[in-house]
Amino acid sequence: MQIEVHLFTVNKRFPLTISRGTTAKTTNVWVKIVSSNKDAENIEGWGEASPFGVGNHAQSTDTIKNSLEQLAPVLQAFHPLQRQEIEQVLIQHQVPSAARAALDMALYDWLGKYVGLPLWQIWGLNRNAIVPTSVTIGISSPAAAQARARDWLQFTDVRLFKVKLGSPEGIEADRQMLLAVQQEAPAQEFFVDANGGWILADAIEMCNWLADLGIKYVEQPLPRGEETNLVKLKEKSPLPIFVDESCFNSSNIPHLANYVDGINIKLMKSGGLTEAMRMVYTARAYGLQVMFGCYSDSSLSNTAAAQLSPLADYLDLDSHLNLSDDPFTGAVVQEGRVLPNDLPGLGVKHSASAA
Repeated sequence: MQIEVHLFTVNKRFPLTISRGTTAKTTNVWVKIVSSNKDAENIEGWGEASPFGVGNHAQSTDTIKNSLEQLAPVLQAFHPLQRQEIEQVLIQHQVPSAARAALDMALYDWLGKYVGLPLWQIWGLNRNAIVPTSVTIGISSPAAAQARARDWLQFTDVRLFKVKLGSPEGIEADRQMLLAVQQEAPAQEFFVDANGGWILADAIEMCNWLADLGIKYVEQPLPRGEETNLVKLKEKSPLPIFVDESCFNSSNIPHLANYVDGINIKLMKSGGLTEAMRMVYTARAYGLQVMFGCYSDSSLSNTAAAQLSPLADYLDLDSHLNLSDDPFTGAVVQEGRVLPNDLPGLGVKHSASAA
């Protein structure tokens, strides 16, 4: 099979600030695979990789692009149906997880187009079981957070807000911002994500305060690397605790299972849909809840994640909704839910007019 690698830049309608910094635009990687076999020579499989930074696990656009271009000649000898063998090649070459995600996505897209079915149907999943997605409000002043909430409410059917906390200004700034957003959107449900921005004492204090406000759960309250402190937090927190940066793939779950209540699965961290599915079943075996999240992903990646969404308890697939120039279309928002369509594979189309 042949592999093509293209770069595209997406710009956020509103820059997003979390505890680690602010992002206004990203350059992502679009991967196409084409089989050289005559029975499927006109079928293209598409995938996406987006850069992200989590401590020593940061993956830049250049790192992802270079790894894919170096791998392309190696994979020429394989057919897209040789999934197990291809996965072994990726492991042997230590391909970054975001690059693996793009290839894995593209292989599944190719398979769905080859058999003429969307992935959610191939997997036998119930599209009607998909829960509403949250939409994100980044760290900002109370007034700016209220304005962002109003924009979301006007832009789409919002059922759940994810509010980024862990402000460099401290937990009092977190409190004021959250209260302002709740005042602006009293009919919506909320959860918060500190992105590792709290120390243990602040996390304990905030979890108890947030519980009184009816917050659903807290995501990544402590920095990656402080997982042992999650034991102390879980003992004193009345709220469920989810981890994101602390959990990349299924091998991390057994070490976290006694400390947390759920995990956030992102395709770029996991290495694609194949590992994401492993993570779901591993988490369920340990009695954990599951959510799917995203980075600065376009509709291509979020539509891929939506194919697995019937397996999730919570969804945070809103990054594409905040793009001013998304070059792809795929899943649609209905009653607050990001729903995959009936087209084969991922069901994603490209807009030639997009920049």
